[in-house]
Amino acid sequence: MKILFLTDNFPPEVNAPATRTFEHCVEWVKHGAEVTVITCAPNFPKGKVYPGYKNKLIQKEIIEGIQVIRVWSYIAANEGFLKRTIDYISFSISAFIGGLFVKTDLIIATSPQFFTALSGRTLSFWKRKPWVMEVRDLWPESIKTVGAMNDNFFIRYFEWQEKRCYKSAKKIISVTDSFKVEIINKGIAADKIEVVKNGANLALYQPMLPDEALIDSLNLKGKIILGYVGTHGMAHKLDFLMDCAKKLLHTNYHFLFIGSGAEREKLLLKRQVEQITNVTLLDSVSKKEIKAYLSILDVSLINLKRDKLFKTVIPSKIFENAAMQIPILLGVDGESRAILEHYQAGLFYEPENEQDFVNKLNLIMQVEQKETFQLGGKKLAMDFDRKKLALNMLTHLRNTI
Repeated sequence: MKILFLTDNFPPEVNAPATRTFEHCVEWVKHGAEVTVITCAPNFPKGKVYPGYKNKLIQKEIIEGIQVIRVWSYIAANEGFLKRTIDYISFSISAFIGGLFVKTDLIIATSPQFFTALSGRTLSFWKRKPWVMEVRDLWPESIKTVGAMNDNFFIRYFEWQEKRCYKSAKKIISVTDSFKVEIINKGIAADKIEVVKNGANLALYQPMLPDEALIDSLNLKGKIILGYVGTHGMAHKLDFLMDCAKKLLHTNYHFLFIGSGAEREKLLLKRQVEQITNVTLLDSVSKKEIKAYLSILDVSLINLKRDKLFKTVIPSKIFENAAMQIPILLGVDGESRAILEHYQAGLFYEPENEQDFVNKLNLIMQVEQKETFQLGGKKLAMDFDRKKLALNMLTHLRNTI
């Protein structure tokens, strides 16, 4: 079976969409599929092309048996709505043109960003091949939720196009059960939608001893390290975690933020102006380096803005931290909370509630609790093994043709 996958994020980028797509494709190739990925020059999140790559009209490479075609796009950093939208549209057009010349049995387009799904739908029409829409976020609802755009003509137009995509896709792959319910509520048949959740690469993420040299280099010896690793975006509400850090300024807790995004400069300024000295902000690190940073965490922090939409999401950080048996302090209600509490892999705190955060933090640090959470994390990771999930999705794809 020949698969054409459209995605604007792919390794060497290290964000969740790039990782999910890559790890799925690797498993599909191992099981006999011929996979071609159309993506752009790696540049996320800073909008700067990675060393060794150029933003050319077209460039090709093979990564672990995957044929990767990189097409030109207008590159913008992961901040600023207008420039990012131009970025998305330019990739959508280039991906469509590039896809016209690729032989395939099936087209997959992942959303967000939403314009990639439009390319998948249009390619399906011109090539007379079925297409699958992978839904990793509810768009455009999510951009309204984070305040990037208010409800207006454009939002309503995008919602109309979104529904057209759902209807034209031969199959929809959702990453959460809640997304499936939301899509059904839009009038889409339930039997058209399959759920393939995120998971962890258990070969990569395993429990390991803390990297003492790294702790020393960060001057965090003897500190209780609370870590957030990921995008510093509008949805993640990291200023709330900074406020919590300020509340705990004269304790042994130290907050470590690793990543980049639209809100990072604001966070750096907030730390400086308010003199929140128990916070360290580091830039993004590679996939190979991230394990060392995760190893030094006493608690993993996962936080999102308080909004009913985020009750439908499951941050991929849950699975990777669980695989490393790091207790998780979660500020995301809904489906994420249900998974965490079912496996007893950590504790939930009410989103944007400082006092509840502090109370749950003190509780999670109790010795007997830590052992429970480590065992729970191990069980959670085993049930969300990325390899198993990739093969599950491959079965759905084969049944689509």
